Amino acid sequence: MSSTETAVKKRQLPFLEWGRHYTRATLSADLLAAVIVTIMLIPQSLAYAMLAGLPPEAGLYASIAPLLVYGVLGSSRVLAVGPVAVVSLMTATAIGDLAASGSAAYWSAAITLALLSGLVLLLMGVLRLGFLANFLSHPVISGFISASALLIAAGQLKTILGIDGSAHSFFGTVLLLLTHLPQTQLLSAAVGLGTAGFLWWGRKALKPLLVRHGASARAADVMVKATPVLAIVATTVATWYFGWHADGLKIVGDVPQGLPPFTLPSLDPALLQALLVPAMLISVVGFVESVSVGQTLAARRRERIEPDQELIALGASNLSAAFTAGLPVTGGFARSVVNFDAGAQTPAAGMFTAAGIALASLLLTPALHFLPQVTLAAAIIVAVLSLVDTGLFVRTWAYSRTDFAAMVSTVFATLSLGVEAGLITGVGVSLALFLYRSSRPHIAEVGLVAGTEHFRNVLRHPVLTSPRLLGLRVDESLYFANARSLEDCINAAVSAHPQLEHLVLMCSAVNSIDASALESLEAIEHRLREAGIRLHLSEVKGPVMDRLKNTDFIRQLSGQVFLSHYQAIDALAPELTQDGPQG
Repeated sequence: MSSTETAVKKRQLPFLEWGRHYTRATLSADLLAAVIVTIMLIPQSLAYAMLAGLPPEAGLYASIAPLLVYGVLGSSRVLAVGPVAVVSLMTATAIGDLAASGSAAYWSAAITLALLSGLVLLLMGVLRLGFLANFLSHPVISGFISASALLIAAGQLKTILGIDGSAHSFFGTVLLLLTHLPQTQLLSAAVGLGTAGFLWWGRKALKPLLVRHGASARAADVMVKATPVLAIVATTVATWYFGWHADGLKIVGDVPQGLPPFTLPSLDPALLQALLVPAMLISVVGFVESVSVGQTLAARRRERIEPDQELIALGASNLSAAFTAGLPVTGGFARSVVNFDAGAQTPAAGMFTAAGIALASLLLTPALHFLPQVTLAAAIIVAVLSLVDTGLFVRTWAYSRTDFAAMVSTVFATLSLGVEAGLITGVGVSLALFLYRSSRPHIAEVGLVAGTEHFRNVLRHPVLTSPRLLGLRVDESLYFANARSLEDCINAAVSAHPQLEHLVLMCSAVNSIDASALESLEAIEHRLREAGIRLHLSEVKGPVMDRLKNTDFIRQLSGQVFLSHYQAIDALAPELTQDGPQG
């Protein structure tokens, strides 16, 4: 096998690379990280399954096979795959109108959704379409996640207060909570809000408290990560001991004991058609979240991930979830950061975590019978509210009003219309704003900085100019949306310079010129020629010039194409360069 074939094989099966250098020290680090992540992942898996409208064991099932598959195919060494809040919410939204929550048909639809999501991701990976995620700007993703977190928190607050009823938007849920507040079940609210308060305190104050009393930072971190487990144990024991379930407190009930069963997704054409678009949205959102986390953590260790390989790995992970009674999965932010901070060195840590979850499924599920549903709801609320980044809204407003508009549009649409409509709105607004900005390209009149070969905007710097020559720097690629704007700008500039003989377009920032823009350049050349003005180009990039050189525009150009703008000025207005550049 050649070295090239070996490199390709290692890129497609990353475990061949890290597995060759696996040592006892690496094993120790991965095992410790796996223990910490398993402690965190058990309550998360149960909670996110409930968020998706599925039985709690579905979350455990979705945290076993996907972790094993990702360990073989994933290019990130620390990414932890499994159910996450936003994808679980999107899952519930996608199948909520297709079947009753908790029913066999509902679970079957979730399995089919995982199948479709896996197939979409695999197809994107085979076609190397990882770049499509770039259409989701960071402000849009942040706005979408923040709005989804508020949606999730409002829905779970309804569970904590014991209020029945449903609403299809955040505002509808808030209105439902306010109007039914007198119907609050006091026991449910006391247990749920008490648990939420404990978990919030654990996140914010437990670590400093433990460190002050002599605990090491690593031990304090483990205790903080274990607070959801402590909450589950405490509320489960209290419910069993005091008989709170007999007083109306809803509990998880019987959880099947054992490993994930083999399942076959439904291939009903009507179901597949109904779930295809949601599966595509879930795939893109999950991929963006996963790659963002993976790249951030890889950069800290001077490693790198392969986006297209991540598509393959996530696709295969979702397929494994579909055939093991799971739900759509992706790389989670919180658990991946915990995995990283705990010292995980390779994806084997995820495999060991899967083994820990499997043991929990085999041995611990009977102990979950008296677990209050409000405990899981409280864990979800505390987890998702940490995703709301209010500071980013302030920073984006201060830096870019257009990005802020895209962010706010995404938030409002998500809260009022739902997650799918919110995401589509955010992408649509972002693309519309991009087209608007690029349709009005920045075109600056430039002049020579005395004693140099540099050119700057005449409105910003003291520069040398000539009434016979006009230099315009185009700071945008030229295409159909901004071609007319270029014509209007040049017409206005020519009208303002009655003695003009030469117009030089400085093309240093022009990376491409499409057919519509070429026609506009031909029209500009024709009008300038009739006015007795010669059109010149300078600093045209090689790929752009390769496409222009065989066109009628270049063959009939009245002026010249100069390698540099300084050469153009030196040839056409030598009085500006007579002193030459200074050393």
